[in-house]
Amino acid sequence: MPRPVLPLGVATFLAAVAGALLTTAFPALSWWPVVFAAVPLTLLTLIGRRLWGAVLVGFVFGAAFFLINVSFTSRYLGPVPWLALSLFEAVLTAAAAVPISLAYRWMPRLLPARWARVTLLPGLVAGLWTTRELILGTFPYGGFPWGRLGVTQVNSPLAPAASWVGINGLTFLIVFVCAAVVEYVRVRRLRDLRLLLPSALVALVVVLIPQFPTADAGTLRVGAVQGNGPTGYFDHRGPNDVLQTQLDATAPLFGEHLDVLLWPEGGMDTDPTQDAATAAVLDGLSERFDAPLIVAAVTGRGDDYFNSSLLWKAGADNPVQTYDKRHPVPFGEYVPDRWLYHFFAPDLIDLIQREYTPGTAAPIFDLGHVKVGLAICFDVIYDDVITDGARGGAEVFMFQTNNADFRGTDENLQQLAFARMRAIETGRSVVNISTVGTSQMIAPDGSEIAGLDVDTAGAMLEDVPLRTGLTPATLIGPALALLLGWGSPLALALVGCLPRLRAGRRTANAGPEGTGIRTEK
Repeated sequence: MPRPVLPLGVATFLAAVAGALLTTAFPALSWWPVVFAAVPLTLLTLIGRRLWGAVLVGFVFGAAFFLINVSFTSRYLGPVPWLALSLFEAVLTAAAAVPISLAYRWMPRLLPARWARVTLLPGLVAGLWTTRELILGTFPYGGFPWGRLGVTQVNSPLAPAASWVGINGLTFLIVFVCAAVVEYVRVRRLRDLRLLLPSALVALVVVLIPQFPTADAGTLRVGAVQGNGPTGYFDHRGPNDVLQTQLDATAPLFGEHLDVLLWPEGGMDTDPTQDAATAAVLDGLSERFDAPLIVAAVTGRGDDYFNSSLLWKAGADNPVQTYDKRHPVPFGEYVPDRWLYHFFAPDLIDLIQREYTPGTAAPIFDLGHVKVGLAICFDVIYDDVITDGARGGAEVFMFQTNNADFRGTDENLQQLAFARMRAIETGRSVVNISTVGTSQMIAPDGSEIAGLDVDTAGAMLEDVPLRTGLTPATLIGPALALLLGWGSPLALALVGCLPRLRAGRRTANAGPEGTGIRTEK
């Protein structure tokens, strides 16, 4: 078994440093180069660790990272949700640290050659790191795929690579290069540059590869309105105050030509499918612009409630189309296993009285001449929603969100980074509209076309580029996630078993008392 690179006490301290350092790569600081210091430092703390040492180091790293990265969850509800989420994610991170430590123990035993140390071992470590992100993004209750390594590179020269391999693939490539450099230093053959060649080639390709080109399909003139109304959970408001702020912010667009008007999640106080007065307001607005609206509301069907995006057209049987949020937020929009969590925090659980049902519709609206891909708030961090939209023919994406419950935090900027990365990943423009900001119209290369600052009422009106054609990331993304998510643990199991199988064969071939004579049965 390899000796630990660092004593456990030092490793534990540096794991906390690495976790805290990694948070600076995310908005608002967005110091993306920090990743290439935080990841190697994290890996060094795991090399040579036994089971409980790896668990401790992994937990400390995860706690330091998540306590800072998701501190916005304490904005209104206090420390309990923040601590519960952060420490639970840290526990999962601790469990996922064990396979990485096993990779450092088992791979050199199976393939001790230096070339394997700087190629196959980093590949396995990178796969297991990516597996950890995939697990956190799916478990439990649909997961929480926040704080993914690939998203930090939205402002870096590596961002175009996301159009080829997606966010998961970008995470894998980053960790691979970092792990390869760590092993290159550890094998103590710094003058043998041939050992560095594989990781150098990967790094060069990732930096130099251009964004995959999607086909120009014209433009769509989009009006998007940020009302900055009282849309937070605890904001004081009267009847239709939210609707009125949206209407007031829309007024500067009157008289302008547009192809579609977009409002954010939480942009209305009532359900227009049930409230005739609200429906009449939307009818009048659509008629005035002679254009369809994409709005959002809480809708009820039978005993179920949905967080819905609605396509609305004057004179039509409205809503023309409906998309219901596919990934309602656990403990925000519904409470899983309410009976259990009510026992521990009854006051907090009782605040969430309405249970949203997950939607099943495709995240696509057909405007007649253009298809629009959709995501509602945290939907944007889930790969399946974006992939389904792109594969469904979306030529542009429109994301509706309400960040009012996180005013004064970096949550809106972290979510916006996802929106920008989705533009690069799919080769599509994105219109990301929030009730309170930050809102942006984003070009297919991730750059800003137009924007509205946080806590500001306003409207954007721009000709947004349309694109057709699927990027490799969209085509292979689900398969790549499956390969990394299942393939990496299976590869680790194989790496662990093969030396034992070899040892068993040698023992059998040695014969009685190590004579070297094979015995016959």
